Amino acid sequence: MRKTRARLAAIAAVSALALVTACSSDNESDNGNGAGGSSGGSEGGSDLSGTISGAGASSQAAAQQAWQAGFLAANPDTTVNYDPVGSGGGREQFIAGGTDFGGTDAALADDELATATERCTEVIEVPVYVSPIALAFNVEGVDELNLQPATIAGIFNQEITTWNDEAIAADNPDVELPDTAITPVNRSDASGTTENFVEYLLAVAPDAWPHEASDEWPVSGGEAAQGTSGVVQAVSGGDGTIGYADASQVGDLSTVNVGVGEEFVSYSPEAAANVLEVSERLEGRGEYDFAYELARDTTEAGTYPIVLVSYAMACATYDDAAKAELVKAYLSYVISEEGQAAAAEAAGSAPISDTLRQELQPAIDAIAAG
Repeated sequence: MRKTRARLAAIAAVSALALVTACSSDNESDNGNGAGGSSGGSEGGSDLSGTISGAGASSQAAAQQAWQAGFLAANPDTTVNYDPVGSGGGREQFIAGGTDFGGTDAALADDELATATERCTEVIEVPVYVSPIALAFNVEGVDELNLQPATIAGIFNQEITTWNDEAIAADNPDVELPDTAITPVNRSDASGTTENFVEYLLAVAPDAWPHEASDEWPVSGGEAAQGTSGVVQAVSGGDGTIGYADASQVGDLSTVNVGVGEEFVSYSPEAAANVLEVSERLEGRGEYDFAYELARDTTEAGTYPIVLVSYAMACATYDDAAKAELVKAYLSYVISEEGQAAAAEAAGSAPISDTLRQELQPAIDAIAAG
């Protein structure tokens, strides 16, 4: 069954951005990400020109800036615009034909897909941005914690209230745990990070987490903070605090090793990207639709299951041949090894695997003029 779509509130680091545009030629040398063959040609040799515009998930904003810079370095006569209005706005604009491509933290719902197909003949959805969500904590004298899913759910549902609770002690037999009160920190704003975390809790510990998936935090009490930066600041400034946040933003805070099967897994780009490898594509969609039902309850070794997966949306058919070629070239760069590395450096995302890239490329190659 489809999960509630994420409506990711703009993170503080990009809230001032109304429109992200491709970097000018004056700062091409600052990025150093020359685009390879799939981006339309080697640096200085591209015959691509024109402008394409997209809108959508603010989670992709920093990555989009890196992708734009790298793509422009190889294709200096092009412009790529991206407006980080949020996932909902990105889907609406793309479906209505207001943008050439889009970004979303939740795949198109069935009704959205049907309308988008009327515009596009066939819709292309490919995962381009995978971000681990870390559980960051600040407990005096404790540098590392292992937590099973049900224990995590009990903490955030405020059923487990002190750090020396027997459930936490069972996961950490060699750690001296204080009797400090637990202060769970959640987002105060509607957030795709919240929704992805709640979906994880619902999937792995339904008995301990009796709440529906939503982008609004469902438990009253605790401490609430605005945006990712607010959560990180609240956790950093307290003692006994724990919160969930984009892993790239947690800085020097300690983070939880999450119980997966018979082991505890710390977040890493590789462990986060593994989620797509063990997840299934949603059924009943088009040949080029790579929307996934994430296997958040996986027991696969080495997989970190608390992640946000963001997609690029495009049409298989465009009226304008030049736009079709430009969208195809840009998305080819986005999923390329170079493009994924640029996003990882700029935004701390987890690069997709070579195996998945080979599966996605034919979908992007199918983009053409109608």
